[in-house]
Amino acid sequence: MQKLLIPKRKGFLWVFILMLLLSSESILAQSKTVSGTVTSDTGETMPGVSILLKGTTVGTTTDLDGKYSINANAGDVLVFSFIGMETKEISITSSNTYDVVLATDISQLDEVVVVGYGTTKKSDLTGSVSSVKAAELTAFPVANATQALQGRAAGVSVTSNNGDPGGALKVRIRGGNSINASSDPLYVVDGFIGGSLPAPEDIQSIEVLKDASATAIYGSRGANGVIMVTTKRGKTGKAKVDFNTSYSSQEVINRIDLLNADQFLDYTREVIPNYVDNGADTDWQDQIFRTGGIQNYQVSVSGGSDAVNYYVSGSYFDQKGIIKNSSFDRYAITSNLNVKVSDKISLGVNLLARRTGRDGVVTQEGSGGAGGAGVVGSALRFMPDLPVRNEDGTFTLASIGDPIDNPFAVATEREQETIGDLLQSNFYLNFDITKNLTFKSTLGFRVDNNRTGTFIPTTLYAGANVGGDATISSSKNTDLISENYFTYNLELNPKHKFNFLAGYSFQKSDDTNYSAGAQSFITNSVSYWNLQGGAVQKIPSSNFAETQIQSVFGRVNYSFNDKYLFTVNARYDGSSNFSKNNKYAFFPSGAIAWNMKDEGFMKDVNFISDFKWRASYGLTGNQAIGPYQTLARFSNSYTIIDGVAVNAVRPTTVANDDLTWETTRQFDIGADMSFFNSRVNVTLDYYRSVTSDLLFSVPLPSYTGYSSQLQNLGKVENKGVEFTLNTINTTGELKWNTSFNISNNKNKVLELPDGNDIFYGSGPGHLIGLGQTQVLRVGEPVGSFFGWIYDGVYQEGDDFIPGGGFEQVAGGEKFRDISTNAGDNVPNGTLNAADRTVIGNGQPKFIWGLNNDFNFKGFDLNIFFQASQGNTILSYSLLEIETLSGSNNSTTVALDRWTPENTDTNVPKRSLQRSQRVSTRWLFDGSYVRLKNISLGYTLPSSVLQKLSISKARFYVSAQNILTFTDYRGYDPEVNYNSGGGAASNRNLGLDYASYPNAKSYTVGLNLSF
Repeated sequence: MQKLLIPKRKGFLWVFILMLLLSSESILAQSKTVSGTVTSDTGETMPGVSILLKGTTVGTTTDLDGKYSINANAGDVLVFSFIGMETKEISITSSNTYDVVLATDISQLDEVVVVGYGTTKKSDLTGSVSSVKAAELTAFPVANATQALQGRAAGVSVTSNNGDPGGALKVRIRGGNSINASSDPLYVVDGFIGGSLPAPEDIQSIEVLKDASATAIYGSRGANGVIMVTTKRGKTGKAKVDFNTSYSSQEVINRIDLLNADQFLDYTREVIPNYVDNGADTDWQDQIFRTGGIQNYQVSVSGGSDAVNYYVSGSYFDQKGIIKNSSFDRYAITSNLNVKVSDKISLGVNLLARRTGRDGVVTQEGSGGAGGAGVVGSALRFMPDLPVRNEDGTFTLASIGDPIDNPFAVATEREQETIGDLLQSNFYLNFDITKNLTFKSTLGFRVDNNRTGTFIPTTLYAGANVGGDATISSSKNTDLISENYFTYNLELNPKHKFNFLAGYSFQKSDDTNYSAGAQSFITNSVSYWNLQGGAVQKIPSSNFAETQIQSVFGRVNYSFNDKYLFTVNARYDGSSNFSKNNKYAFFPSGAIAWNMKDEGFMKDVNFISDFKWRASYGLTGNQAIGPYQTLARFSNSYTIIDGVAVNAVRPTTVANDDLTWETTRQFDIGADMSFFNSRVNVTLDYYRSVTSDLLFSVPLPSYTGYSSQLQNLGKVENKGVEFTLNTINTTGELKWNTSFNISNNKNKVLELPDGNDIFYGSGPGHLIGLGQTQVLRVGEPVGSFFGWIYDGVYQEGDDFIPGGGFEQVAGGEKFRDISTNAGDNVPNGTLNAADRTVIGNGQPKFIWGLNNDFNFKGFDLNIFFQASQGNTILSYSLLEIETLSGSNNSTTVALDRWTPENTDTNVPKRSLQRSQRVSTRWLFDGSYVRLKNISLGYTLPSSVLQKLSISKARFYVSAQNILTFTDYRGYDPEVNYNSGGGAASNRNLGLDYASYPNAKSYTVGLNLSF
């Protein structure tokens, strides 16, 4: 409807003049009603498009169906505009109907990206930032939005710790910056530092801050990069309803080829001639795996006016895992409300409420003792000639070898349930003090409760030995954060522009947990909800920890003539975790950028649209320790005196008043380039970071009474190159866009305490004889694999290399003799521990992602590949079942084992005396290329949607992980055994042991808008 703007004052005079104008044909020509529909170049109707009569303030907007109506005269020009689309002008002629198609704006220069404590135009960025948009985050169903980042941003590595539904993810931005501390990035959700991510459908965009110029504003928490998450907001206009749903069928991504019953009998009787056939032929992988599924539903309502806008969303995600009795579900509500109280004051709140439930199965128990194998490990090892149950209905048990549990029993009998409740809210007040000075205050609160119950019944070894074992544990994390900052914009003249930021932040975190348990129950039916029914009560435990951080921070941006850009960041952090001598630290950074395209010598180079150089250097920190670790601490001690239990305390940790942050210094140089009217966009970065003051637990002399002390020693380096290419290939009826990114990172230890190697083990506890499996060594990547070089098998007539515990028979394992005597470069002729060396590492040489989007007459096609190249996998799984030393099952590799009749092989003969050793025999190329997603969708045309009173309807089918090209013989090359938080997160990369396999999925989905 046409809008006439009438001043409030002298309203009667204006109305009188208007009436005269309308009655005089000589003054105002006869107007008519012009209408039509506005659609995008992908065929979707577009609500909220602004339509103005050129040269006036008269206008309207399209409704939910993309329709508009406005009064205009012949010769008038209508201007159609919408954010992200090219503006279009239409001249009015004799027709009354004008349907308009708006094309996507291919220029990305004015794209706004989120940075720390603000936003900026992409053209004004001085730091290294990657953006991932909403459409990429929801390309296929994921339990966690972080998973959708995989392959989407250069320099960002995302791997699953395992395929367990709801399982954790490992995210690394430009490599791991620490050895003994976490290298997880900092998440900032709508300004909440350390916030939890909402459902992927509720996220508008994710920005990944990578260099010090971008991350130093977060000081002591920015060393590992920052992931900025912006959730969706309501837009001015009528209420809009979006509904998204999908269903996925899932299967295990791969199977391991194991011996069947006949092959196992031949294999076993080779060393145990009297082994008795149990009469079955059971595929234990069939017994534990099943067809899984994902249901995903999300509905949102958004809208608003000039004063208030809102976004409310509810989602439900339910995953039935591909291993029996494993599942994950999530209920979530996201709400964003923004209120403009006056011309100067606005208020808002971001709210996330979520409940998650996870039923897990133990896949990697392997801690030694009876039954020490999880469901996958036992399925790989268990005898295929055994049935699932005995004739009396009880579960079968291993007839020879290690006493491991029946795989089906592990999957179906053990209970492990985790329930999590999260409430996260962030309130803000924005006060425009003057035209150029703004004050913003935020108050955030987050509480995360988790309860885990575990019950091991007497049908499993671990439960049978103690009459059933039940445990309940609970944890609660509470965060309170207040941030207050001023922003001031100063423009001295069109050439000199300043932006100043200054603020104060305070954050407090409380962590509590408790655990209780019992054993020896009358029945298995009570699970973990009847601890008082256990005859043996386990010692309960409880803990409390508090952390406080206060900071002042600031930033100055300066632009000269929009060509030369300068940024200076600084943050001064204080943390209660650190000692009295080092509670505060200063983290500065600086960056410069040069828009070279704006120089006179570049103006005639027409094929270059934009060309910007960037360089930055700065310091960031890592709060690498938990509370109280700098203090002298005591531990509980129990003893019996005169038959009475007595408790006491004993000193266990010596104080270190000089302990401080790990500090990362990073240099980055990069370029942002656009060619051919911004149809080809390139970003290139080179970086080098060095983290110093690494925290190590250093051994102390025995006479001190303490075993070790935390000290700041050591350095580690990461350096690499990142390349991103985005192209708009075609823009006609067939639209084709491509995005490609590739990055490499080289990790190296520069310094260690006293320069000495540090050896450690990471293998499952029941794999005896492994000992030291990895090494920290100056000049090598963190977590390098350490072992012997495997040279195949001995043949008859070979010269055997002597060495205690090494085989010296035909068909035995042969290892390379590399150690020498002092002053001699010739191998010393004896095998021992000195013949071990660095044999590989789990860090990829480069990772890449390739995405292609096609649109044609309502159809859309997406093809997305993701890859990792050059990393090595140390497979404890294959070591365990292919050593050919025990009585468990093996893979079909055993069919090629050495025998007097089969000597042309590198697989040793079957031997009960063979020790398990880490060697190159168990190292595999972990490189892979994966078709991560392929989807085909169709959006109904506007003519059909109008009849259905729907503004958008899209149907699609897709598939995930259906093709993986790799030489790895395990379930999947994406592995992360024993690499959870803390020290293990960086030191144990590339390990595989009985992991929950990843799944391939087939999905159907529907997107509706009203």
